[in-house]
Amino acid sequence: MLDSGRSQPGQGTPRKRSSAGDNFAKELATDVAQNGTIKRLVMDRGFGFLSGEDGKEYFFHRSSVEGSFEGLQEGQKVSFDVEASAPKGPRASRVRVA
Repeated sequence: MLDSGRSQPGQGTPRKRSSAGDNFAKELATDVAQNGTIKRLVMDRGFGFLSGEDGKEYFFHRSSVEGSFEGLQEGQKVSFDVEASAPKGPRASRVRVA
């Protein structure tokens, strides 16, 4: 029988994480869906930059495009996921024509 005056391990209300822990979890988050526009393409080097609806700029590589990289055009509307934990800043993945 449980003693009502004591909490048992693994039971009760979970502790609130510190804001530093919350920020760390957000930095590791992936697959955050966004919409945006192709801002710049560097076709000969196989990469480009997207302008997200949130006003941020995202790098993407040809390997992250679902479909044909060669078929993309600057100004084209796309949807993409964000890899927030990329080493050089936010990077777009699963880029697809919207």
